[in-house]
Amino acid sequence: MMQMVTALGGIGLFLLGMKIMTEALREAAGADLRRLLARFTTTPLRGVASGAATTAVIQSSSATTVMTVGFVGAGLLTFPHALGVIYGANIGTTVTGWIVSLVGFKLKLGAVAMVLLFAASLSLLVSQARAARIGRIVAGFSLLFIGLDMMQEGLAGAADWLTPERLPGSGLGGMLAMAALGLVLTVVMQSSSAAVAVVLVLLTTGALPLVQAAAAVIGMNLGTTFTALLAALGGSRAMQQTSLANLLFNVGTMLIAFPALWLIAGPLETLAAQAGPDTALVLFHTGFNLLGTAVFLPMTGQFAALVERLRPGEGGGGAPQLDPRLLSDEGAALQSAHGTVTWAAREVFAAYAAALGPQGDLRRLSALEPRVGMALDDFKDFMARISVPRDKADEAAVFAALMHQADHLVRLLEQSRRRGFIAILGREPVTKRPAHWFAGCLSPERGLELSDIGARMARMAGPVAHRFARHRRGLLLGEHAGIYSVQDTFETTDAMRWLTRIMHNVQRIGEYDHALGKHLGRPDRTAPDV
Repeated sequence: MMQMVTALGGIGLFLLGMKIMTEALREAAGADLRRLLARFTTTPLRGVASGAATTAVIQSSSATTVMTVGFVGAGLLTFPHALGVIYGANIGTTVTGWIVSLVGFKLKLGAVAMVLLFAASLSLLVSQARAARIGRIVAGFSLLFIGLDMMQEGLAGAADWLTPERLPGSGLGGMLAMAALGLVLTVVMQSSSAAVAVVLVLLTTGALPLVQAAAAVIGMNLGTTFTALLAALGGSRAMQQTSLANLLFNVGTMLIAFPALWLIAGPLETLAAQAGPDTALVLFHTGFNLLGTAVFLPMTGQFAALVERLRPGEGGGGAPQLDPRLLSDEGAALQSAHGTVTWAAREVFAAYAAALGPQGDLRRLSALEPRVGMALDDFKDFMARISVPRDKADEAAVFAALMHQADHLVRLLEQSRRRGFIAILGREPVTKRPAHWFAGCLSPERGLELSDIGARMARMAGPVAHRFARHRRGLLLGEHAGIYSVQDTFETTDAMRWLTRIMHNVQRIGEYDHALGKHLGRPDRTAPDV
């Protein structure tokens, strides 16, 4: 009985250590890893590498998936590219098994971890910000290995009661039963890493045969998807599609892994005799995830199309959904909010382009405020729920830039009510030409980035202001000479001032978008002068 209590305590410490270490690593490396994903996830293959690296660093495939959903929602990643990250996350999550096997079992760091835990605790008590975060990482790492030692101690006699008669058989039914057991263990523990660690301990104590341990690990791979599926219920379509893709990918990998296990069972036992059963198991774990990725990667496009047919997107060109489940990761939440602001800006710009262009189509501008205004209200509510730590300068800068962009968009919505100025600007070439040039820059057909549009506004602000100032003087002189009426003079002056303010707000939105690109890791795509 006492051994079982020790084993349960060890599992608890392992889980606690994983949670503390994962959260601290995500906070420490989150911004840099998001840049990695944004810059290098340009193809599914690069997505695999980025997803594996990200998961290996932060020790959490769930956190990687949350970041990926944020990118998809923000429009920075296409769904097929996001699938590459999911493949890679499965590979990256096997790193924990290697750490347990190579460091935990081989080096026996339990005693050293006690000393490290004491030092980390002191660091947490007397320091803040970066030093405290390092202390949390070390504390989590220490608890992980202390828990591993306790598990080994508690399960040392497991072979006495976990006899072959009590285990499922070695046939297909027995293998499936072990996979189901691994799945349930992972769902209950909410951590495939901890579940794998338990199986590794049972394997090294001789309580569990290698082939059956391998079958359990296959089930654990599938068990990791259930947390994401539960989290996706009621979430955004991007999160639901990502969770569904993760489930289908892991089911496919499981169907590949079982035949592979039957084929290599003999060589795997030989490897276990030479290098140790734990090494053989983690090698198999990594191997079948690599194999699954190799099978799915060439048909990523078709796989993405299947998932999108099973769970269609929102459609209709509506605003991206701001999923409250992303609030657990402030970086992913800000990425999603950025997607909403970008959508709203493009909607507003397209409406002004149609209204101020040669066609003078006011329909989009007239219908602009209710739809975009509601999206911006949702955006503000979402932003109010994002908590950015004081020591995260990049995230704070992104938060501020997004709020500034939203403020300028609200002003553009307010200015859209004064549509009567558009006809006044069209009366004379001196005001019509700047209006048409402005509409051309905003036109969706040009395909310009928001930062490109802002750069053009900045370059033309001086010449347009000079042109309008000269025309204003001409109007005043003309009114004095009786050429223009007082009403025409005031109307044209107000219309020019209205267009100038609109151009200024568009310029500022573009400039903040350029700043966001630096913090979010987007490449600088500002167009050359034309």
